[in-house]
Amino acid sequence: MSWADIYPWRGPQAGEPVIRQIYDQVRGAIVQSALKPGERLPSSRDFARRLGVARASVVAAYDLLLAEGYAVGRPGSGTYVSGDLSGVAELKPTPPEAYEPAVVPPRVRELDEAALPTPQPEQRLFTTGRTLLDARAQDAWSRSTRRALRHLDPVHFGYSDPRGDHALRAAISDYLRAARGVICEPDQVIVTAGAQHAVDIAARVLLKDGDRVWMEDPGYPATRHALAAMGADIFHAPVDRHGIVVAAGVEAAPEARVAFVTPSHQYPLGMTLSMGRRMELLAWARAAGAWIVEDDYASEFRYTGPPLESLQGLDGGERVIYVGTLNKALFPGLRMGYMVAPKPLATALANARQLMDRQPPTLTQAIVLDFFREGHFAAHIRRRRLAYKAQRDALAGALEAQLGHLLEVDVPDQGMTLIAYLKGSGPDLEVEAAAAAGGVSVRAISRLYRQAQPRQGLMLGFSGFPERMMAGGVARLARALEA
Repeated sequence: MSWADIYPWRGPQAGEPVIRQIYDQVRGAIVQSALKPGERLPSSRDFARRLGVARASVVAAYDLLLAEGYAVGRPGSGTYVSGDLSGVAELKPTPPEAYEPAVVPPRVRELDEAALPTPQPEQRLFTTGRTLLDARAQDAWSRSTRRALRHLDPVHFGYSDPRGDHALRAAISDYLRAARGVICEPDQVIVTAGAQHAVDIAARVLLKDGDRVWMEDPGYPATRHALAAMGADIFHAPVDRHGIVVAAGVEAAPEARVAFVTPSHQYPLGMTLSMGRRMELLAWARAAGAWIVEDDYASEFRYTGPPLESLQGLDGGERVIYVGTLNKALFPGLRMGYMVAPKPLATALANARQLMDRQPPTLTQAIVLDFFREGHFAAHIRRRRLAYKAQRDALAGALEAQLGHLLEVDVPDQGMTLIAYLKGSGPDLEVEAAAAAGGVSVRAISRLYRQAQPRQGLMLGFSGFPERMMAGGVARLARALEA
């Protein structure tokens, strides 16, 4: 396709030769890079019809462009923008004029700090957030896609419910009741682009500038940046082996409006919030009239026993906004998650979602719904639990065998990452840099702390890499650490 087919060509105006107007218009599109080297220009017959001029005028204008090097002719094919424009004077770079640099708002710098690294075509070993779809899941997904494309309902060609397709929301609510003990109805489910999208929606609805909130320390940086963008006053609550220390939050910020927590698999350390702390957190929320946002981002993958009951289920759905994601359950490129809203907040959260992004993509929802209904999602989760457990064990075993003298490995019961704490082998940021130079991706956890004393450790992802790759990857990490 050539952009010349949709370029807004203008018909000639009175007062200047027609040939010159056509020539100037095409040359201007090339100089401004609206038409790129190698793109096909309209045929003289079609161009003349579009402009309402004689074909001979277009041919004459094209002859000028050919003579000056802007265009080339290909016998039997047509006229094209020249592939080599280096000799055209207007296209040679000119020295920039001196000007006062624009004042960059502080928020721009904050967003630069929050930005994730650019994904590489070949992801390095132990990169976090990756998944593996086996051949059965890929084949099932392809069949679901073909079925969705064969039945293009009118809803795919217009606007739809900002909460998402009702049938998909019903399937998600059925799944959450069965798998996570979430108490909900389809009208409480809102389809989002992922867990972070849901957290951002909740922050917009629940908070105003200066409101106090709790967040785990260490915690997920994207959540912290979302709260900071809302002007929230963040209390960074410490975390111990039982999860968030609720008593510290009650003592320091009892008036907080919202607590943002990851109770099933604390990010990044991996512990689960104990039952005592769960009840303590819910009691505080009820007494303070506060809300809890439960980010259950990796709940599907628990390796010892059944998945833990959700905080939302314990609460009865009154004060907890439950957040989940299919991007980790299936694959990151899907860009689909969900939130379960307490009934008093459901309309406000749906309205906020509509203002941000109007609605989730209907065709993608149709594919996911088919994948659910055919039983492929449940089967995929069962297989992934077994595979990820084997990958986790292979990584932990290789770390202990090759680097046990330098690392203390914390093997998690749940999730897609593990933490290896450094045994005095230097700052984890330096180890992260050395590993990157050696072709391995590990994440220093010290940067995720805000007020608590940071521990020196590395976060490694195991879910996105086959079991057979673990030992070799750890050997590369070992060479970096020894150096």
